[in-house]
This record gives sequence, C-alpha cells and structure tokens, in this order.
Amino acid sequence: MSEINFYQGTRNLFNVGEKEDTDQITTIRTKIAELFKLKNVFFLFGSGTSSGAIPIMSELHQKVIDKVNQVGGVELEILQSIKQEIDNFEQLLGILYAQQTYLKNQIEPDTVMCEGCDNLIKIIECTIFEEINVDISENQEVLEIYKSFYRKVSLRNKDLSRICVFTTNNDLFNESALDSINVNYINGFSGGLNRYFNPAFFNYSFSKRMDTSMNKYEEVENIIYLYKLHGSINWIEDDTNRNAFFDISEVVSRTHIEYQKNSNTLIYPTPTKQNKSLGTPYTELFREFQKKMLEPHSVLFVIGYGFNDEHVNHVIHQALATNSSLIVVIFKELSNEVKLGKIDESRIFKIWGKSGGDKITHFDFIVKNFLQDVSSINDSKDILEAFINSLKEQ
Repeated sequence: MSEINFYQGTRNLFNVGEKEDTDQITTIRTKIAELFKLKNVFFLFGSGTSSGAIPIMSELHQKVIDKVNQVGGVELEILQSIKQEIDNFEQLLGILYAQQTYLKNQIEPDTVMCEGCDNLIKIIECTIFEEINVDISENQEVLEIYKSFYRKVSLRNKDLSRICVFTTNNDLFNESALDSINVNYINGFSGGLNRYFNPAFFNYSFSKRMDTSMNKYEEVENIIYLYKLHGSINWIEDDTNRNAFFDISEVVSRTHIEYQKNSNTLIYPTPTKQNKSLGTPYTELFREFQKKMLEPHSVLFVIGYGFNDEHVNHVIHQALATNSSLIVVIFKELSNEVKLGKIDESRIFKIWGKSGGDKITHFDFIVKNFLQDVSSINDSKDILEAFINSLKEQ
C-alpha cells in the first residue's frame, strides 16, 4: 500500500493504495516541472536540508540544555524558570534578551542574575556556533546533495527570473556547493579582499557582452540569489570600513572563523539581537523575502523547514493573502497547529509520506526524484528549435 500523500489544500490528490509509488512520484515530478515554468521560482530551506551534518533545531536545543545542566548554578535556574513549552531558540533568546535588558535597568541590579543571564546567552550562542561550524570536507554526502540540487535548478530559460534560495540555516553548504560547481551567486555582499553587506546587490545581476562592437549585454544564466535570513557563520559585525553603509563583513575562509567570549558573529536564529528590535542585516533580508513573495506568478518550495519561526511564517501568510498568483509547495506533514496545515486553499500543496521505506520529504529524495534537470530541458529545447529552424531554411 502506498504511503505517499499529495494534498492540494485539504483535498488528497491521491487515494491511498490507488497507484504504485513510481506512478505517484511521476505525477508529483510532473506537477513540479509544470510549476518550474512560472516566472519566479523560490526555495525556502530549513535545518532539515543540512541534516546529517548539522543538528536540526530540536537536537540543537537539547545540546544547549545538556550544556547548561553541566554548568548548573544561576544559568540553570534561569533556564528552568522559563516555561517548558518554549522549545526553540527564537522564543528562548527573545525572552533572554528581554530579561537581560530588564535586569540591567533595575534601580538596584542583581549582579548575580545579570551575569547568569549574560552567561546563559553566551552558552547558547557558543553551542550554536560550535555545532554549525563543521568542516565541509568531512561532510561530502550532504555537500553532494546540495551540488546536485544546484546543478538541476541553476540554469533556467532566459525569459524567466533566476532562482532565489531563502534559508534559515547558518552553515556554509550552499556557498560551498555553488563554488564547487562554478555557479555564480549573489548573497548581499560585494568586494574583493574585504566583502561588506549591502542589500542593494540583491537587485544586481551578472551580464555578458554579446557583441564587442556595441554595448549589447545578456544576463548570465547560471546565477543564484541566496538570502540567509538568520545570518551566517561567516558574517561578523565590523566597523573598520568607514565607507561601508552597513557594518557587516563576510569572512571568506572557514579557517578564519573564530568564536570568542565577546563574539560579534551573526549566527542567531532570530532577528532580535541583544537590545535591537530588528537589527541589520535581518531587517533588510526579511524585507527582501517579503518583496519577493509579492511578485506575481511565483512558486515557493518549502524544504526542511518546520514552521517554528513566526517571522518567516508571517511573511508567507501575508504573501498568500495578498498575492493571488503565489503558489506554495510544502514538503512536510503539517499539524493543525500550523496555520497552513488547516487552510483549505488550492494554492497550497503538501507532500509527505514514504516510498520504499524512504521519507519523501528528505532533501536527498526530493532532489533525486522530484526535481528535473532544468539544463537538460533547456538543451532539448535548443535542439528542437535548431531542428525547426533548419527545416525552415530548407
């Protein structure tokens, strides 16, 4: 009996056991190929896409709890004073930043509690950093999945927009994969030896000169726009360049990435950083995300994301309510606690289940079985056009 589920809104497009797995996979692949013909194709990656190399959010949360239990003291007392249902870093850090501000602004601050709150935040940040800062070369299996993904999606028809990838991950698998297969990408940073953040670069593209005798240019096809919504392991706060509009630089080499006691590394899984309600670069990145979601004739594929980030969820909900041509495809079984899991909306597709014991929502299964090689489709199109033109000439 088939275990594959393919929903459009609240309607199951498959009757359980009606078709063989191979037929259902082909049906889903065909639908995804059809959606790839839309003007704008976006992907939203969560921690699940790097699973196997990077802990998913629940695993990372448990590592923090274990670390705090080892430390004990005031830090453990503060953590235990927070409601147990808070099981993700966005909520936890938000509360701790607020508590930190409250404790330090009392008329008679409790020094012990202030230091305990500071230390607890540092434990969380340090644990996140250590778990994310993995050696890519030791995780070739995960890297190969990313490389296969970008090989399949990076080349699109010239008349269509370039692929945009939004990710809540802080690791460097996307950049490493793109570099290794020679695909250009724009991530909001520009420069040579010193790369500084400027969101204006998300409006730029790479072009090649078509005719040396005149100013005729054509956009380079293999470009990816990469938006790291929660920052990156190699982004740091840096005010050494007085000509930069934003005091954020990108450290190119992993070997130069270090975590210190007063680290300025931007790896936090929430836009609320310390005393800032919405700090740079998070505001700009979420604004770009929101802007893209409102573009007409668009599809958003959601992979490895657990819908635990209310900021991201809000942008998707707002876009679905405002942009009538936006389609969202979610590779996950959603509970009724998740808003998109109970809304009966024909523009929302949900895919989950198993095939031969493999979860079809895993990143590697999606890349291998559901994504067609766009470059091969384009090659076929070019061959067909060349054949038609040759017939016309004859």
